[in-house]
Amino acid sequence: MMNRMYRKEILRTVARRLSSLNAAPTSNLQPSQNAETAIAQPSSPLDLYDCFKVRNSFTMRDLFNARVYWGHKEGLRNPWMKPYIFGTRLGTDIIDLEQTVPLLSDALNFTAHIAYRGGIILFITRTPQHIQLVEKTALRCGEYAHCRHWAGGIFTNSEKQFRTVIRLPDLCIFLSAQGPSFKRHIAIRDAAKMGVPTIAICDTNVNPTVVTYPVPGNDDTMDAMELYCHLFETAILRGKEKRKAEES
Repeated sequence: MMNRMYRKEILRTVARRLSSLNAAPTSNLQPSQNAETAIAQPSSPLDLYDCFKVRNSFTMRDLFNARVYWGHKEGLRNPWMKPYIFGTRLGTDIIDLEQTVPLLSDALNFTAHIAYRGGIILFITRTPQHIQLVEKTALRCGEYAHCRHWAGGIFTNSEKQFRTVIRLPDLCIFLSAQGPSFKRHIAIRDAAKMGVPTIAICDTNVNPTVVTYPVPGNDDTMDAMELYCHLFETAILRGKEKRKAEES
């Protein structure tokens, strides 16, 4: 008797569910059309692989002409940079540009997304001949630059340094990953401790292990530095323009 009643209750439940499904409105589009519409009209730029078209802002020829491939002497090579080295020419390491292209593209894409979301971007370098260029680049794209002595604790002990609660940057871009003593910049370590993403141009004598987006490339010549600054400025401005267009 109990089994018969239980069976009837199950049948009634199934019937109610089927009737509710039949009463639900259906779309005029076929499943394939719905999928195509979803792909053609993403809900957010974060859903696209290259929403800001920064991956097409440079070519390998541009990197070659700017001498991005030019590394340091073989004797100064950091062991962690060995996978990014194409070979050696007259005792000088040559950086593999086939690896630099996708890594730089990822870094530019990430930068554009940070700018699109209204994040704070900080340019950092300690190379004297590049200070003016880096500061002007940050000024043109409405961001910040720190090209002087880096006091320990700016990130890790900011409340004591500034006597108030401050907002840390959302991204640090190191145009040179080394400090004045030819060691890794202190800010890279501090940013890693505080969970701040970092992008760094890593020459062959640099340790890239704690950098979020390492970009193998020459960090000494002015031609290479002008190219880097131009690319990052373009990525930031495209991200901000996209945001402004959507808000207007």
